Amino acid sequence: MPKLPEVLTSEAKKPAVVDDCLALIDAEVADKSGISGLAIKAGYAAVKGVKPGFIKQVVADLLPEFADALDPLYQQAQTENKPVATFFENNTSKVADALLAITDAKAQKSKSGVVKGTYDKLRGSAKKNVEAAVPRLGKMIEKHSN
Repeated sequence: MPKLPEVLTSEAKKPAVVDDCLALIDAEVADKSGISGLAIKAGYAAVKGVKPGFIKQVVADLLPEFADALDPLYQQAQTENKPVATFFENNTSKVADALLAITDAKAQKSKSGVVKGTYDKLRGSAKKNVEAAVPRLGKMIEKHSN
């Protein structure tokens, strides 16, 4: 059974996976509403404005680490013969914790004050927002692992 990093980061698949991740992020941000939604949208716009292609580069750079962090859950879904999307939805907290452990460490090391400040402001609601993205994430992983 292939490991998730092999599935998502092969030369043949990585560009499409990165594009799908960007579409997932855009959709999740667009879905946010209310005052917290405005803050998320403003923060996302600020980070996107750091430099053209910044988000795409970050996604491409983080993809191997994210895939590695999610691999145990992916493997468990495979072992239990469950669809990845369903398994991830049933384990949203674990998926979010795996991803946020990586972004927390990266944000702390960031040299960009805008990135660091925006991350710090949004971190309080991050787990809830990452959990909301898990269904789309699971479907995207399923798409690229079949």
